Amino acid sequence: MTQLLKVQNFTISSDGIAAGEHQSFESPFGLDHGELMSWAGATASWPNRTDPGGTRGLDDYFARDFSRNIGAEIMGRNKFGPQRGEWENLDWQGWWGDEPPFRTPVFVLTHYPRPSITLSDTTFHFVGGEPAAVLEQAKAAAQGKDVRLGGGVTTIREFLDADLVDTLHVAVSPVTFGAGLRLWESPDDLRGRFHHEVVPSTSGIIHHLFWRR
Repeated sequence: MTQLLKVQNFTISSDGIAAGEHQSFESPFGLDHGELMSWAGATASWPNRTDPGGTRGLDDYFARDFSRNIGAEIMGRNKFGPQRGEWENLDWQGWWGDEPPFRTPVFVLTHYPRPSITLSDTTFHFVGGEPAAVLEQAKAAAQGKDVRLGGGVTTIREFLDADLVDTLHVAVSPVTFGAGLRLWESPDDLRGRFHHEVVPSTSGIIHHLFWRR
């Protein structure tokens, strides 16, 4: 079975922005990411839900599908944490707490070596190299399952530019930020290489599905 590189539940504003330009320890995404992701947090399948209930339907389907057949993740360094340059504080182990939600090997892109760390059932490996080489490492670790490309924007665009992405699910939230890191000017940017289907949800989220031609 072919292993796929998949973007799942990646959420952007109506003007294509997924993160602010000024990330900090206090503001991991440089903007109100909770506003973007409120659709997922409202679903019954949201993994961090602490109270019963939650919405069903289309949004819940995508939230539930997030981890299906995923054996590894690739993420940019900025998604792991705010440090830049050499790793000055190895005691700090990322945004994700003692029990990260990935539950697979995670390959963090960086130019600066750092020993792997394991938190609960997630191991973070810090790797450099071209996107194709990193993807091969992730596929090997995934043991036949698919690989999720977790973001952020720069990382997704880097793998798109290398023509390595097989499927994308992009959720467009009805909010506007005006400035920040932009995934696209228009979803039409991807139509030359991907089939494209648009599925609106009653929550106001518009789900864009892309799969390789």
